[in-house]
Amino acid sequence: PTHPPSHAMAAFVPSPAAPRTSAFAAPRPICPAHRASAFAGAALASAPAPAFLPAFPAPAVLPIEAMRHGKRMPKLGKPADQRKALLRALTTELIRHGRITTTLVRAKALRKPAEHMITLAKDGSLHARRQAMAWIYDKELVSSLFEAVPERYGERNGGYTRILRTLPRKGDNAKMGVIELV
Repeated sequence: PTHPPSHAMAAFVPSPAAPRTSAFAAPRPICPAHRASAFAGAALASAPAPAFLPAFPAPAVLPIEAMRHGKRMPKLGKPADQRKALLRALTTELIRHGRITTTLVRAKALRKPAEHMITLAKDGSLHARRQAMAWIYDKELVSSLFEAVPERYGERNGGYTRILRTLPRKGDNAKMGVIELV
């Protein structure tokens, strides 16, 4: 038997009434989503499915509930080393100025290390001082922090920072906030 050229084979799709051309070539079933493109013409697309096509049930729509694995801290769109450097810089500037404006997600991520530095300063031990010096970039700032914190936050147990929402950023409409020391 002679075969049609390969470009003609690609366009050939068996019609429901076409008989088998050989014992091996059984017509392949076509799913309903591709039926309109496989059978040329809108009339065939709206026609009932041929007998040799299997009946596909409609997919059930179920709500997807994802688990919060590994979502303890926002990634801030950065690799781990850059994220750590960003949080160290933001912590240093928050302690230096007492109030900074940044994106809301960064402000929420900054809360934990900033409050930890204040907790270390309340402790006042040499080990706590060295831990704070390992995180805060300015060493003179660490000594002033350890002097001022015990009298300012001596009676307070946590909650040393406050986040206030501000207007979105002009360029990209990112949610902005002000984080400040209470």
